[in-house]
Amino acid sequence: MTIINAIETRRTIKAFKPDPVSEADLHKWLTAASYAPNHRMTEPWELLSIGPVTRAALQHKTDFGGAPVVIGVLSKPAPTPFERDEHVMAVSCYIQNLMLAAHAAGAGVFWSSMGASARNRELLGVPQDYDVIAVLGIGYPADGPAIKERTPIAGKMTYLP
Repeated sequence: MTIINAIETRRTIKAFKPDPVSEADLHKWLTAASYAPNHRMTEPWELLSIGPVTRAALQHKTDFGGAPVVIGVLSKPAPTPFERDEHVMAVSCYIQNLMLAAHAAGAGVFWSSMGASARNRELLGVPQDYDVIAVLGIGYPADGPAIKERTPIAGKMTYLP
């Protein structure tokens, strides 16, 4: 699979098979994701392995599509608003890398932003100065969502003098 093919065929997975994800594969994808760009090598991502009790307490409407693995992804605090933004952007790149690594291995990821609510931040035990970027369901897809047409990039481009 080429990188362009991986980018173009990766989809948000909403239903997963019950097949387990090996710890070795998960760690391989999480490690590959750590090569995401991050200013000054701050590596601002932190991960929460969400167990069954916390997962149930989150009360996700589809239980993350039945994914066998659920992980919270946090962005570390920063001393200035600008650096906070840099951290959030780097963590988003981390998640995209994770999604592509999992996809290349035949797995998939569901990205939920539900961790950002005050209730769920408390359930996850997230310190006040951290940002919750995602709660991810990870596993093997039960179905393959169709490719949706994208807006031509020419309509998104502005040329400056």
